[in-house]
Amino acid sequence: MEGVNLLGLAPQRIAEWEEVEGRAVLIRPEPGTGGLRGLMDRFFHRMSAQRVRLDEVGSFAWNLFDGERTVAEVGEAMREEYGEEVEPVEERLGRLVWLMRKEGFLGYPDWDE
Repeated sequence: MEGVNLLGLAPQRIAEWEEVEGRAVLIRPEPGTGGLRGLMDRFFHRMSAQRVRLDEVGSFAWNLFDGERTVAEVGEAMREEYGEEVEPVEERLGRLVWLMRKEGFLGYPDWDE
């Protein structure tokens, strides 16, 4: 994804999740690859947390990842809701989106097609 403007992408939730006490709890997806890589992925999957509980700000962002709003729009909503607490919002949100994509929680429908 080198050279892609992350702020213009519209991430979409692709992992199962639930809300617990007002916070999003993400359920780590099962690895789907075969062979040696799949065996290693399944091993490390069992060793990692199966459920990831987001903080208040992460939960707020998670609820906005609908495949329609861009990262920039989610960032603006975060800025309006939390003000200085989330600054620098683009940097913070960029790390969150990158990590969630890497972990299989988010996809980019406008990019992945």
